[in-house]
Amino acid sequence: MATVISIINLKGGVGKTTITVALAEFMTLLHQRKTLVVDLDPQTNATMALMNEYEWKRRNVRGQTVVQLFRDRLQQHRPVFNPEEAIVHQVSNIGGGIPGLDLLPSSLDLIDLQDNLAGIATSGIISDRPLTILGESLAEVAAAYDLVLIDCPPNLGIITQNGLLFSQYFLIPVIPDILSTYGIPQIVSRVRRLAAETGVEIKPLGVVINKCRHQSALHRTQYHVLSMDADRVGYSRVFDTILPESTQAAAAMDFSVAYPSLHGKYGYKAPYLQYHQLAEEVLRYVR
Repeated sequence: MATVISIINLKGGVGKTTITVALAEFMTLLHQRKTLVVDLDPQTNATMALMNEYEWKRRNVRGQTVVQLFRDRLQQHRPVFNPEEAIVHQVSNIGGGIPGLDLLPSSLDLIDLQDNLAGIATSGIISDRPLTILGESLAEVAAAYDLVLIDCPPNLGIITQNGLLFSQYFLIPVIPDILSTYGIPQIVSRVRRLAAETGVEIKPLGVVINKCRHQSALHRTQYHVLSMDADRVGYSRVFDTILPESTQAAAAMDFSVAYPSLHGKYGYKAPYLQYHQLAEEVLRYVR
């Protein structure tokens, strides 16, 4: 059975996608975990970091992105979405693609679709059917993976809730400042309520500090505040691994630049060492 982790923050720009992509690459290459990245964010950043844009456009037109999965439920016609056809195999700009690392791409069209999802008829055994579309569609294919990482939109809407209900864990990346950490209690309380309403156990994996400037007094203070609040707020922990602010991490998300290896993409020190440590720490907590 796959370990499924949703990566979520209500604020954009915290490095959610860079962490998702890096974890996927490190887990696959260094820990031999067969990994599926599910991009639920309409910004499609994880998709563009892992596959060719022209191939993505071709697939989007043919209904081979995640938006078609939700469209099928809205339109209630003969399903177009086929997860086996939609999943892109051997993705990444490392070595021409990493065997064992796959992607279910997102679509810009999700922006217009989300508001209509609440109108899906609730029928059958599952009463909260609009929230289980993703899980029902991917349960069979996900069984072939060791790890599924879901890059969620920066909100708590129906699409994000689909990701959460398909997950056993959720991970919150933050920049250690005021605005990036402000929504953490809301995330934790909403996920807790969602779990109680549906009977699905969704565990907080913790908070990951990203884009940290150690010379910043604010960043140091916020790190200590987050560490002290972990039990009270309910996000379990702040990860020991702290990811520094890094232009190399941002540049590595450009799919048009090819890299021969993880070291070629992430360097030999930062952020390579931190991503390596983060992958090991995640595996320690999900076992």
